[in-house]
Amino acid sequence: MAERIDIADLTAPHLTDAQKQMIAAAEAVPFFLEENAVLDAARQATGLSDFGSDDFVDRMRRLIDEWNGDTRAYAVKRHFLMRYLVRYATNRLLIHDTLKKHPEIHDEQIDRPIIVVGMPRSGTTHLLNLLGADTRLRSTPLWETYEPVRNPLEPDAPGGVDPRYARCAAQWEASRTANPLAAAMHPMEPDHFHEDLELMCADFASYNFEWIARSPKWRDFYLSTDQTPHYEYMKTCLKLLQWQDVQKGLPRKRWVTKCPQHLEQLPVLKAVFPDATVAITYRDPVEVIQSAITMIAYGERNFYPHIDTQGLLDYWSDRVETLLRACVRDRDVWPESQRIDVPFEQFMADDIAVVRQVRAKAGLPETGQANREIADFIASHPRGKHGQIVYNLERDFGITPAQLRKRFDFYFEAYPFLRRPSR
Repeated sequence: MAERIDIADLTAPHLTDAQKQMIAAAEAVPFFLEENAVLDAARQATGLSDFGSDDFVDRMRRLIDEWNGDTRAYAVKRHFLMRYLVRYATNRLLIHDTLKKHPEIHDEQIDRPIIVVGMPRSGTTHLLNLLGADTRLRSTPLWETYEPVRNPLEPDAPGGVDPRYARCAAQWEASRTANPLAAAMHPMEPDHFHEDLELMCADFASYNFEWIARSPKWRDFYLSTDQTPHYEYMKTCLKLLQWQDVQKGLPRKRWVTKCPQHLEQLPVLKAVFPDATVAITYRDPVEVIQSAITMIAYGERNFYPHIDTQGLLDYWSDRVETLLRACVRDRDVWPESQRIDVPFEQFMADDIAVVRQVRAKAGLPETGQANREIADFIASHPRGKHGQIVYNLERDFGITPAQLRKRFDFYFEAYPFLRRPSR
């Protein structure tokens, strides 16, 4: 039985000494994000200067302007965001340099990928990990999506470890120090399979930026912009990763990836990956929202003097509604021959059966080895091994589940196979 964790101080945090010291150290030195500082840091890290098309600069400026305008945030928040921006700019330099030197990468084919689509916190990660345990498929571990091309200027870490892997592991340990419940909320170990949209971030695109900082201006810009070029950029990055495998003597494999953003970009996803099989997960939106905003509120204790619970509730309730209305509108762009629907309760009741259904839809034969690999993954990754968070919407966010659920009547009506909770 998983330990139940009730975050009693979610809205009025009691900070650890380490958290207080981190905040104080950053506040002692005023810091704001600067475009040139980001680009110069990337150039210095790589020795490169060609970013390719400069259209990304406008998108980066939008983020910098909005994030600098967050006057509630501690300086440590901007330091945190600076690391993200520098990493993405560095990745862009390395990706573009590799593509220039090896134009044959563009000839790689991404053949019949399996793409998991669904709301955040709706079982997408678990389904991706189960499918990805099958070694016939290729997925993207966190360390590789964070840094898809190794910087040739960097030596191995101790023990001959890839410095990208070592850096990701160190970041995870630092995150667990800053947020002791991080593992219970959303494990992010280096080998953890991650979302494909991370690869778009070197193009300074995707809704991923909303997760690292609430960004309504960016949200509006993103939703008003055709995302096809950025999905094509992501596909090129998958080709690059596949090409790197071949250079190491590894076989080409079918990809299995996932991302919640695809819910509101289903036509774009279809245009860029026309031969994909998509598995769409469905869950009570209230369960999704309470999980997401509790996780974000807990992380914000390191970045803000006060937790804006009403702002989090409003932003992410609206964001999830936008995702779901787009899904209801566009789901059928994917024909049943390429789509499988995965209700959350059905998946939790028999996850192996769902994996078999997805593989069958994708034309991937059953094998004893694949089933053993998935069974081994389940045995080594028991659900709730880091504890189970207890959610209390009414206490922490001032709304009952039933009140919040009313705005999603359209979703339950569109998908009658979904069980609507009575509470």
